[in-house]
Amino acid sequence: MNSQHMKAKRKLRVAVVMGGPSAEHDVSLETGKNVVANLDRRRYAVLPVVVSRRGRWPMSIDELKQNCDLVFISMHGEYGEDGTVQKLLEAHRIHYTGSGAAASALGMDKFASATRFSRAGLLVPQFRRATSATRARAAATALGLPMAVKPVDRGSSIGVSIVHKASELAVALKNARRCSNNVIVQEYIAGTELTCAVLEMRGKPKALPVIEIVPKANTFFDYRAKYESGGSDEIVPARIGAKTARAVQRAAIAAHRAIGCSGYSRTDFILATDGTLYVLEINTLPGLTQNSLLPKAAAAAGISFPKLLDTIIKNALTDTRS
Repeated sequence: MNSQHMKAKRKLRVAVVMGGPSAEHDVSLETGKNVVANLDRRRYAVLPVVVSRRGRWPMSIDELKQNCDLVFISMHGEYGEDGTVQKLLEAHRIHYTGSGAAASALGMDKFASATRFSRAGLLVPQFRRATSATRARAAATALGLPMAVKPVDRGSSIGVSIVHKASELAVALKNARRCSNNVIVQEYIAGTELTCAVLEMRGKPKALPVIEIVPKANTFFDYRAKYESGGSDEIVPARIGAKTARAVQRAAIAAHRAIGCSGYSRTDFILATDGTLYVLEINTLPGLTQNSLLPKAAAAAGISFPKLLDTIIKNALTDTRS
């Protein structure tokens, strides 16, 4: 057997990095385990890499580079989704899945991303920074109640509250500040919660079927509704009509491009009762657990989970950032 044939037969070495010092550590482990279990062993040599809650890696970055051809980032939240890990991998010229460091940081910052969406012509609920209780009360007066109070730089709806009465504001701020020093308050829009994933295919972003979310454990799609079995009904395709679905898909692609995402993303929306579509936020590394929305949307488009992973990896290998 000649050397060229041996090289052609070599499996791609994929390190699946999960965990990390994030409020979403446990969800990240579920994503990582699901990715590890579904990567095609005929194509990939898989190396699970669990980063501790304190941010300790089981190997040095040089050892990681020696033992893999690509890192499949299965981390969520701060550290793994905010550009920190992406910068580290870029500095060592290691290919990795998902968006680059700059897009990751932008997507994680709800204030900055909402500003970028607005500039791209997408509608977002009105928002304000809440750097103090005084500013939060002023925002409540300006925006009206109810309103959402959120940590600026956390995912999975951690620390998010819906404030219906002024007397609830102090507790909502306290909950948000437990997660982050930066808080945003946002106009609450009543309507249908939707989400739409984007997957790049042959270098072009393609919107997957829209999913309608009907939370059962709470009044909005919070952490419990997202990750507890039976926490919400997730209806795909969404019951919104073909014309509206196409509008959501176009908006998801526009959001993906506005942030500068790579590979894949998932954008959350509210379709108001008057038919107006609002962008809420974007997920640059959407979950890949057994209960996650991206795999469900892919399945509805006829893309199996292993094939979804293949596509994400192919996108990463053709990206020129590393």
